[in-house]
Amino acid sequence: MTENTDDILNLLPARLKEARRAKGLSLEAVANLSGVSRSMVSQIERGESSPTISTLWNLTRALQVDFAGLLEGTKANDQIEVLRNTEVPSIDNMGLNCRIRILSPPEEAGGHEVYEIEFDEDGALNSQPHARGAREQLTVLEGAVKVTSGTAVTELNQGDTARYAADIAHSISASGPARVFLIVKNA
Repeated sequence: MTENTDDILNLLPARLKEARRAKGLSLEAVANLSGVSRSMVSQIERGESSPTISTLWNLTRALQVDFAGLLEGTKANDQIEVLRNTEVPSIDNMGLNCRIRILSPPEEAGGHEVYEIEFDEDGALNSQPHARGAREQLTVLEGAVKVTSGTAVTELNQGDTARYAADIAHSISASGPARVFLIVKNA
């Protein structure tokens, strides 16, 4: 185990966050499981607060990790988090003739979201305005799509990228099969 107090304080925030993400838990879920407030969990993960032994005990029990294991072993930058194709969450009941695969981690929801969308013939995804200042960036991987943002309309072909306001009504449609990569950035 690491013996230097500074090393422990430097490792702990990243290791706790890594353990939470590995379990697919949100800050809120960890707070509910541990009895530690959401804001305190967030502060600890950012290294802005040092937890008491009691708080750390509650967090490690909620995350089902060994306290000593948090401070030794493989470093966070020596790991690759993999989500296999069959494990990628998808939304099939939103839009018309399209499937949405959610590629971003759950804790990114409402911030920086990443999606892959497959359109069948006459597929469409019509969206209401997102949060003020939200923007989308769409890249066409296969086929062609039409993007509408407010009154602006453009046609995109394979390889084209568009950036547009998403805090107004907007849509993506395809007359034939198409696949796009979509990044939603909420302000």
